[in-house]
Order: sequence, then structure tokens, then C-alpha cells
Amino acid sequence: MTRVWPQVSLGMRSNKESRRGPRLLRYVTEREALREAYRRASLKTRVSLSRELRELDHLTGEGLPDS
Repeated sequence: MTRVWPQVSLGMRSNKESRRGPRLLRYVTEREALREAYRRASLKTRVSLSRELRELDHLTGEGLPDS
């Protein structure tokens, strides 16, 4: 009985290529998690910034002479 190595059945040429798959998956997953975290933080910042700007809007003309 001949033994078929996993990398041969997957069309890989070496063990290095068979180890690359999990590393690539981990890298892509980490990138997606970072991208999602950045998106959530950006959304929170935009919401709080617009709220603060609305609260301070009445001060924009304060101290200026009337024309």
C-alpha cells in the first residue's frame, strides 16, 4: 500500500507549503478582526464628535461684534 502524503493530495510540493495555509488563514483572520475593530471605533468617534459639535454650536458666534 502506498502512502499518500497530505500535501500531495492537496497539490502542494512541500511541507512548507502545507504549513503556509494555517498561517495565511490566521493572518487573514487577524486582519479582518482589526478591520472590524477599526470600523467600530471610527463609528463611535464620528457619533460622539457630531454630538459634541452640536452641543458647542451655540458658542460659534460668541464674542464677535455684531455687524
